[in-house]
Amino acid sequence: MNSPIPALVTARGARPLPRLALLALAAAYLLPGLFGRDPWRHADLAAFGQMMSMADGRSSWLAPTLGGVPGDAALLPHWLGAAAILLLSPLVQPPLAARLAFALLLALTLLFTWAASRHLALTDAAQPLPLAFGGEAEPVDYARAVADAAVLALMATLGLLQLGHETTPELAQLACVALLAYALAAAPFRRWQPRLAVVAALPLLAGSGAPAIALVLGLAGAEVCRRSGYPAVRALRRWVLAATALAIALAWLMGTWQWRVALPQPRDLLAIPRQWLWFLWPAWPLVLWTLWRWRQYVLFRHLAVPLVVAATGLGASLAMGGSDRALMLALPGMAMLAAFALPTLRRSASAAIDWFSMFFFSGAAITIWVLYSAMQTGVPAKPAANIAKLAPGLVPGFSPLALGAAALGTLAWLWLLRWRTGRQREALWKSLVLPAGGVALGWLLTMTLLLPPLDYARSNRTLVQRVGAHVNADECIAAPRAAASLVAALEVLGGWRVDARPQAAAGPCTVLLRTGAAAQGPQVDGWTLRATLQRPTDRSERTWLYRRAGSAS
Repeated sequence: MNSPIPALVTARGARPLPRLALLALAAAYLLPGLFGRDPWRHADLAAFGQMMSMADGRSSWLAPTLGGVPGDAALLPHWLGAAAILLLSPLVQPPLAARLAFALLLALTLLFTWAASRHLALTDAAQPLPLAFGGEAEPVDYARAVADAAVLALMATLGLLQLGHETTPELAQLACVALLAYALAAAPFRRWQPRLAVVAALPLLAGSGAPAIALVLGLAGAEVCRRSGYPAVRALRRWVLAATALAIALAWLMGTWQWRVALPQPRDLLAIPRQWLWFLWPAWPLVLWTLWRWRQYVLFRHLAVPLVVAATGLGASLAMGGSDRALMLALPGMAMLAAFALPTLRRSASAAIDWFSMFFFSGAAITIWVLYSAMQTGVPAKPAANIAKLAPGLVPGFSPLALGAAALGTLAWLWLLRWRTGRQREALWKSLVLPAGGVALGWLLTMTLLLPPLDYARSNRTLVQRVGAHVNADECIAAPRAAASLVAALEVLGGWRVDARPQAAAGPCTVLLRTGAAAQGPQVDGWTLRATLQRPTDRSERTWLYRRAGSAS
């Protein structure tokens, strides 16, 4: 026999977060980082380079390449980015066009997480106990308050902050996972929406480069449906299995099956727990509290559905050697579980979260403003010297728009502190307002005040400019086995035709690029070393530029 439901919520506690406040937080989280920067090195730049290759017609949409080398098998997200570039050109610059499409995916993730949490909180086993003298929360109000808390928990999670603002396939996978959670959650209350959602979510997840995760989620979701006491949910099981089969077939047709398993090594046994501690903060302490307080209800749908999502993401991360991008897929489930901790959270724990958030994020904001002052005025002197040392050659510009946005964000944070501590002491979602607002503030200030040095450090533009001093615009560059982000930078930022195939040095290109960590470039038969180049913020990697022996410089 199950123990009594642990949740006790009054009508005042179930007040929804004002829509304007929630929308303002979401805007502060989604919009910064869209404007005024290059695609950043590694995965972000490589994915954008492949999208540009398709949009420019340099690569097939069915078998995309980058520098002549087959690219990522996740076709659907790259199609989305390339289509956005073509659709918005020439009114919108290609990097911004691609980011807008992926910002929409992040917004959909927040929306699907909200809708899934709301429907889960409406189930009978999730509803709070009635109070002895009345005044308990209405079911709809309670469900909406839980949904608001889940969105706040998702925005507050540190691991989503950078990865959620890139143009990489994992963001499409995240939206598909949240859509599947909505389908499983809404099945008792909707007829066709969950069916359409599950038929879309699993095949799109497979086509976005995660067929194995689609398979696991499909089978686990079908089992959750089979065990449900709701006839409508049991009927959804057939649709889940059919969508799983469709996902497998689509993955086979699109060639997205890739072996990415890399079991953790002994040295990772401490690194992975440390990664989870910061990546999943502040959701994981709340999740543990949820599992303890609701331990008699773990197999009920309001916990089983998010548990399936969270466990799949955690397991995928372990199976891929601690991949943070696989771990990101656990976040919608973690956020939903964290929201169900709030009806049972003790007042002292809630106060501790508030005080920690207030001091931590206020301190971070002050630090960012001090760094900005040092960068613009040279005062204080020590931070200014550190910035000059870390970003040699940087000439920071002044943007009134960025300064104004940062000032407004800081004032909004001060207002949020006063509003939260003065008027919202009983609301269910109160413990997550300051963490979510603090993360949004930190992201806003970083993407406005500190964007020049950050973009200078994380972009490949300075390296491309140094290559351009030695290579004409109409020349071809051979870069055998070069990193995808370097190839993308040369093609997108430099406009050169690049051959990155292993045998590129034997081709017709008159310029050869090699990279490594040695102080002196290696001798290459038939080629003459002309320059050793470095990114100004990278002291380890060097790029050596060669010309074919006998060719004109």
